[in-house]
Amino acid sequence: MRLSERTRQLAQSEIRAISQKINAVNGINLGQGICDMPTPDPIKAAAKRAIDEDRSIYSHYAGAANLRSAILEKVRSYNRIPVESIDQIVVSAGSTGAFATALLTLLNPGDGAILFEPFYGYHRHLLQIFGFEPQYVTLESPEWEVPWQALEDTINPGTRAIVVTTPGNPNGKVWSRAELERLLDIAQRRDLTIIADEIYEYMLYDGREHVSVASLPGGFDRTITLSGFSKTYNMTGWRLGYATGPTDALDNMGLINDLMYICAPTPLQHGVAAAFEMPDRYFSEMASDYDSRRTLMCSTLEKIGFDVVWPQGAYYVLASFEPRSSDPRFSDDATAAATLVDTAGIGTVRGASFFSDPVDGRYLLRFCFAKDIPVLQEACDRLLRAFGTDGS
Repeated sequence: MRLSERTRQLAQSEIRAISQKINAVNGINLGQGICDMPTPDPIKAAAKRAIDEDRSIYSHYAGAANLRSAILEKVRSYNRIPVESIDQIVVSAGSTGAFATALLTLLNPGDGAILFEPFYGYHRHLLQIFGFEPQYVTLESPEWEVPWQALEDTINPGTRAIVVTTPGNPNGKVWSRAELERLLDIAQRRDLTIIADEIYEYMLYDGREHVSVASLPGGFDRTITLSGFSKTYNMTGWRLGYATGPTDALDNMGLINDLMYICAPTPLQHGVAAAFEMPDRYFSEMASDYDSRRTLMCSTLEKIGFDVVWPQGAYYVLASFEPRSSDPRFSDDATAAATLVDTAGIGTVRGASFFSDPVDGRYLLRFCFAKDIPVLQEACDRLLRAFGTDGS
């Protein structure tokens, strides 16, 4: 069968590949960003009610009105984005679906979009499969600072958008207000659109604040903001996300959403509307719980000789094993990832997955700590037994 050229570059993502490998050895998957904690009961109950009431026909292609109304209030209050009506909100098949509709709305074939490395792989792959050009700007480790001159130099006449993820996957970077103001200034001067992926917006550590670039003066008219429910409410398989932005862009995103997905799953939309009734303590307790997991994960990695920059947000650690690289088992990221599976039954994602040049990720592994505490504790115990003082 003759296949399209775009499919020739497709391969299973590193993240899903490691998940299959760790399942084969009955290990613990710290690779894929799967929240295995339970979905809150009020959300599950609301979804069950919607099913029992046969609320199962198509919703509006941009999402059920009650859900978009709830998102409207949340975006205004928490994100401080000046959204005016539900016409500026599109509910899609996860934040990834919203990202896809944004790309198809904003870019023409051959147009470029800037990704900051380390990047989220799905952002890169969707750009490529749609025929757009990823343009890369590498953040400066270990603190993941923005190389502003490199950003300016990367922008060319074909550049149309900048993708920023805050908090970041895989590095946990939380962009500061000052950084976002400077980014917006560049976008305004160079006539670029910002696509802001904010799916981890409630997962913040050490007193940091989440700032939406669309909330800054002049930001709304130049920004598509993406978020969703998968991470905050432990419901990655529900596939519900959303986008907000200026009416002209959101109108077209809604039409593309209709062509690609018809609509997001209707009963689940009615279920997730209950998320907006969760008390404020849900979010503070969630952040505190993830902070405890962060401490357990990062301290364990430090004990086994990794160089760890503790994440500022999200629930991933992108840790360097370069201090152990003289050990043949840790000569590069592929070997190190295999070593962790074979020796400790722990799945991770190798650093090359997050860079355009695999060499930049040679000594890095990503660990996800969104696990029940007993599972995460067992994973850390395995790492300590295998690679600690006695297992090194």
